[in-house]
Amino acid sequence: MTIDPEQLGRSKSDLAKELRELRERAGLTGVRLAGLCSMSQGTISKIETGKKIPTLTEVELILRAVNAPEDVIAEISALARSANTQWQDVRASWRLGLEKRQSELAALESGARELRFFLPAMLTGLLATPEYVRASLDYSPGDISKTVARKLERQTVLYDASKTFTFMLTEQAVKWAVVGPMAMSVQIERLAALSHLPNIRIGVIPFGSLLSRGPMNTFTVYDDRLVTVETFTGRMVFQDPRDVAEHLEVFSTYEGAAVFDEKARTQLYEWSEMYRRDI
Repeated sequence: MTIDPEQLGRSKSDLAKELRELRERAGLTGVRLAGLCSMSQGTISKIETGKKIPTLTEVELILRAVNAPEDVIAEISALARSANTQWQDVRASWRLGLEKRQSELAALESGARELRFFLPAMLTGLLATPEYVRASLDYSPGDISKTVARKLERQTVLYDASKTFTFMLTEQAVKWAVVGPMAMSVQIERLAALSHLPNIRIGVIPFGSLLSRGPMNTFTVYDDRLVTVETFTGRMVFQDPRDVAEHLEVFSTYEGAAVFDEKARTQLYEWSEMYRRDI
């Protein structure tokens, strides 16, 4: 499906309107539709008033209950997928201040118990040294000092023993030279040190690992309820359970190709030494 960021907000209200009209044309009350779909009447009401975004499964149940024709099913299903996707423009983040984005990320991390990060190109700020964080924000407009401070502050969540973190990194992500050789060596050894924490798993996928599926995007899965996918111009947020499940399946594929624990640390120290030889 082609995602038009301009349409994502409107699709939520459009979906509510279309579902309500389909129920009315079918001659069903909200109570009757709820019974046919094994939902509560309150859920149907919230969906039809736009207070709740229905999942694709809920939309399918409603469409079957109202005997919608195939062309309508295809149209409404596409609308539902758009409604379950959010687009967050990086330029809007710049206008509002990047530290606000850091607060949003901190809220997501605070509310999750299991966090999975797939990092094919660069490190996430949670794993970064102060020098790496500053260098990675060089392209950002304006004063980045508050954003750097907020990124480093977020790292305290790693020491919350009630949460588990799995970071999946390609060799490129580990070795991408954001800072100079000595700073890169220190950065890589920080990864090895963090991997000793009992609630953190750091997996690395060395070059040459046999994988038929290419690493297309950085993404993060929060529990089994939400996925964020990074692009150059912004990020998409997926909340539909099917989208979340697909990203978990992709994550599992890469997890099977990664090395962890002592094997990962051995690899990391080799890459760190590579940078030290360049000094």
